[in-house]
Amino acid sequence: MTKYNNTGNKDTRSGFGAGLTELGQTNENVVALCADLIGSLKMDDFKKNHPERFFQIGIAEANMIGMAAGMTIGGSIPYTGTFANFSTGRVYDQIRQSVAYSDKNVKICASHAGLTLGEDGATHQILEDIGLMKMLPGMTVINTCDYNQTKAATIAIAEHHGPVYLRFGRPSVPNFTPENGAFVVGKAVLLSEGTDVTILATGHLVWEALVAAEALEAKGISAEVINIHTIKPLDDEAILKSVAKTGCVVTAEEHNILGGLGESVARVLSLNNPAPQEFVAVQDSFGESGTPEQLMEKYKLNNQAIEAAAEKVVARKK
Repeated sequence: MTKYNNTGNKDTRSGFGAGLTELGQTNENVVALCADLIGSLKMDDFKKNHPERFFQIGIAEANMIGMAAGMTIGGSIPYTGTFANFSTGRVYDQIRQSVAYSDKNVKICASHAGLTLGEDGATHQILEDIGLMKMLPGMTVINTCDYNQTKAATIAIAEHHGPVYLRFGRPSVPNFTPENGAFVVGKAVLLSEGTDVTILATGHLVWEALVAAEALEAKGISAEVINIHTIKPLDDEAILKSVAKTGCVVTAEEHNILGGLGESVARVLSLNNPAPQEFVAVQDSFGESGTPEQLMEKYKLNNQAIEAAAEKVVARKK
């Protein structure tokens, strides 16, 4: 599919579990809280090896966030774990008041985000969580693309003081970033250089952007692909540098078109260097039940959609 090295498909939530396991061995301040989803969040090893630092809260997400906020006062670094829908929408008041407003060092770790939750349907497929979290003052928002990067991000945010929202998913996706690679909060990663169009992708759509770039190359369009793993703080410098070269941009995300990466990029461009932009995102709707592949195709969140958006935006700048 693409010349970029794919070492095999893995789910990003397992990357979180692996990172948490490593942190349990290297950072005694890290504690973990879970809202009755230990297996789904891959928190089993941490619980087994550090039972005194693991807290099963049950289906009481608001209590979990409140407890995590309190634990920071004693110097602990709490990692909370549940589905993205329950990590944000269900407990927004607690996050706003007890974590963000109070600048508590809580790491809100959210699995099963976006449409790729699949058959569980619209009630669980939150598509507005990035918007909810990025609007909170002081909240760092990270959306990783594969197993390796999720593991690296999980470890890295322990050293980042302040509230963090770490978003990942359930399906197995290509694992292509370097093993044990450095993760720098707020620093975008240039994956493929190009001259005709910039593709800024986040989460599961990073791999799809690489596939699209290869298809575009065969059509004579040179695409620059950048992995925007941190949506807040956004790497304005990397974005502006790339768009100054290419003259147009496509943003790709598994999120509502409103409030996500695309709107953040549009703000940066409008303030600094206005350029044509196309959005690959969910068009302001809820999801539905289906396999991840079926849903990504129906809602146009795949490499074909990115390819079409790139062709459209390149035509716009001429």
